[in-house]
Amino acid sequence: MAPFGKIYSYPGNFRVERAQVVAAYNGLEVPLAEDFKMNVDNKSPEFLAKFPLGMVPALECADGFCVGQGGAIAYYLARSGPKKDQLLGADPKTQAIIDEWVFLGETELIPNILPPTAIVFYKGYTLDDDRYNKCIAAAERALKRVDAALQGGQKYLVGDSVTLADIMVAGCVFFGTKVVIDAEIRKEIPNVVAWAQRLEALPEFKALGEFNLLETRIKP
Repeated sequence: MAPFGKIYSYPGNFRVERAQVVAAYNGLEVPLAEDFKMNVDNKSPEFLAKFPLGMVPALECADGFCVGQGGAIAYYLARSGPKKDQLLGADPKTQAIIDEWVFLGETELIPNILPPTAIVFYKGYTLDDDRYNKCIAAAERALKRVDAALQGGQKYLVGDSVTLADIMVAGCVFFGTKVVIDAEIRKEIPNVVAWAQRLEALPEFKALGEFNLLETRIKP
C-alpha cells in the first residue's frame, strides 16, 4: 500500500509519534520524510510555499493536501479512516469529552513537561528554579487528574476502547518519562502507570517507544 503521506520533522518528535499512532489505528502509513534537514529544508521556498510558518511537524499527503500543527495533523488522520468514530467519538457528547482530554494534554501537560525537558535536550535553553518547580507541580497536578479518571479499573480515558484522548495524552506522558516523571511522581499516579504500560503493549502504540521508568527526574 502506498503511503498516505509523509511528515516533515526531526526524529523523536512526540507530536509526530502521536500522529503515527493515530495513523496506525486507521491503517494509514505516514513515515517521516527522508533526508529532511531541520532548520535548512523548512526554510526553503518550496517548503514555505506549502507551510508558510516553516514549522514542523507538517504533513504532506499523497494527493497534495498539506496541513501543519501536530494537533491538526492527528485530527485529520483520525478522520481519514475506518476507525474514525472510535477515535473521535460517534456523538457530540463523547466527542466533547475526548476533546477535553486532548486539550488537557495540550494546555496542561505539554506546557509544563516541555520546559524542564528542553533544558536537557535543547542546547542553550535555561529555566530558573522557580519556573522549574512550578512546571513540575503543574504537571503533577494534571497527571493526578488523569489518574483519577482511571480509577476503579477504567482501562481507557473515554469508553471501552482507545480514543484520540488516550493517544494524545499518552504522547505527553511518554515524553514526560524522559526527564520529568520519575519514581516519586509515579507513586502518586499508579493508575496512569498501569494505563500507559497497557497502551505500550498495543502494536499500534509502537511509535511512542518505551514508557521509561525514570528513577530520579533530571534537574537543571
